[in-house]
Formats: sequence, C-alpha cells, structure tokens
Amino acid sequence: MILADKIIENRKKNGWSQEELADKLGVSRQSVSKWESAQAIPDMKKILQLSEIFGVSTDYLMKDSIETAEPYAAPVESGLEETVRSVSMEEASEFLVHNERAAAKISLGVMLCILSPVPMIFLGGLAESGHLPITEETGGISGLAVLLIMVACAVGIFISEEMKGKKFEYLEKADIDTEYGVDGMVRERSSAYSEKHSRLLIIGIMLCVIAVIPLLMLQMMHYSNNTDVLPVVGVCLLLITVAIGVRLIVLTCIRQGGYDKLLETGDYSRINKRAGKYDGIYWAIVTAIYLGWSFINMRWEITWVVWPIAGVLFVAYREIMKAIVRTRQ
Repeated sequence: MILADKIIENRKKNGWSQEELADKLGVSRQSVSKWESAQAIPDMKKILQLSEIFGVSTDYLMKDSIETAEPYAAPVESGLEETVRSVSMEEASEFLVHNERAAAKISLGVMLCILSPVPMIFLGGLAESGHLPITEETGGISGLAVLLIMVACAVGIFISEEMKGKKFEYLEKADIDTEYGVDGMVRERSSAYSEKHSRLLIIGIMLCVIAVIPLLMLQMMHYSNNTDVLPVVGVCLLLITVAIGVRLIVLTCIRQGGYDKLLETGDYSRINKRAGKYDGIYWAIVTAIYLGWSFINMRWEITWVVWPIAGVLFVAYREIMKAIVRTRQ
C-alpha cells in the first residue's frame, strides 16, 4: 500500500475531512488532496506529524511493503471506527451506474412537477380569451387532470428510484472506508466530469435567471396589442424555461453528488452527513409551501420564486446544522 492510500485510510478512520486534516498539519486542503492522489509527497516534517496524528510509525507510512501497523496513540476520539463501512470496487462501480440512471430519471420527475401547471394555465387562458370553443371551467378542469397525471408520474419516478437506491443509502448516512483503488478511480471520473458539471450548472442557472424575459416581452406586446392570450403564453414559456434549467441543475448535481458520496467530500463529508439528517424535512416543507401558495392564489408565474429563495436559505440552514453538530462532537 502506497503512502497516498495510507493517508486516506487513516484520515477516514479518524473521521476527518481533508480540510480538518490540513488544519491539524498547518497546510492547505489542496496539499492534502495532492498527497492522497499521489501528485505530491509530504516532507519529512509532515511525515513525522502524520505519524503522531495517526498514531502509527513512520516506517509504516514510508514503506509500501508494510500494510498494517499497531497504533501506539490513544484510540480515535470520535469512536467512528466502529461505524465505518468498507466499500469495494464492485460496489462503487455499481453505485455510479445506478447514480447516473437515477440522475436522469429524478431530474425528469422534477421537470414534470414544474411543467405540470402549464396545460391548466394554457387551456384555461385560451378558453377565457375565446381562442378555444370550450368554457373556462372546462379548460381549467382538463388542465387540472393533466396536472395531476404529470405529478403522479413524477411521484412514481421518485418512489421507484428511492426503492432502487435503498441498497446504497448507507453512503449518505454512514462513514465509509473505500478499498484500495476505489478512491483513485472515483477521483479520476470526478475530474473528467468536473468541466461538464460546471457547464451544465451555469446553463441551468442562466435559464432560470432569463426565464422571466419572454413573460416581460409578451406582457409588453399585450399592452400594445391588447391580446389577452399573450400573457398566458408568457407564463407557460417562463415555466418551461425554468423547468429545463432546473432539470439541468438537478441532473448534474446528482451526478456530481455520486462522486462526492464515495469520496466523502462536499455535501457528503462526514460532518455534512450528520448536518444533513433533516434535509428531507426541510425540502418537504418547501414543496408544501410552493404547492399550497400556488393553488391558493393560482399565480404560478410568481410562486416559482419559492425555489431560488429556498436554495439560498438552505445554505444558511445547513451551516446552522453543521455548527450544532460541531458543538456536540
């Protein structure tokens, strides 16, 4: 076992993130990352510090032929070694395949939820303006039926993917220890995907930002031409644009999240796992607020702002939860 893998193994056994280990050594997180990816080797002073921090001999760290070492320091403070779960190369590969498929399906489900009111708004608007030979009530009821079907399909997707992903649930909750070669494989794939992740994230955010432009333009045309159907079309285009943008964001975040889960970085570092224990409740409340507000006032062109606001507040919520976790350690 090479030094890079020994640093990874002992860091995870102690339940530390790269940033936490870097703080203990007085170096940057990037330095620890380079050591663990074998892009650089720590100097002798840092080797001695690692030996003391990990409670292992310097011989164990420096000699590849020595793969096990008896610790001479005190047991790990957090007691995480009892809950650490090993992840094999086969398990990691299977999870990444599952995560890729789940990202596509879950992002589609989210897109269906956002698009679901479009038929109701469109049919109701056309009926009200006289562009369809049906009453406004008939158009609204028909659109509502389509809305419920689309939401039902989305819920079906979410439940199906949750059931398929049950076997990998431990990656989000338990502390893991990847077997030899897994860390390097995941880092290589994550690095190869990072550029695409940034690109999809930027495009998705831009689409959400510019989504209101068609509505504003058609609203202006409505005032000049007095055409009642134009604002309706504008609202539909807004929701369609937001739906596409959000799908790209969800798709790429789930894909990147798969790599982060196996590497225990980002949102899936050990402290974030503990802080994220109640994330599901948070987003369930947000969804309830969005649907409740939307159905009460039927202003779908406005209520979508719940999501970006919730996203900003989520950052604050997660930081508060992390602070609570730190105080309990």
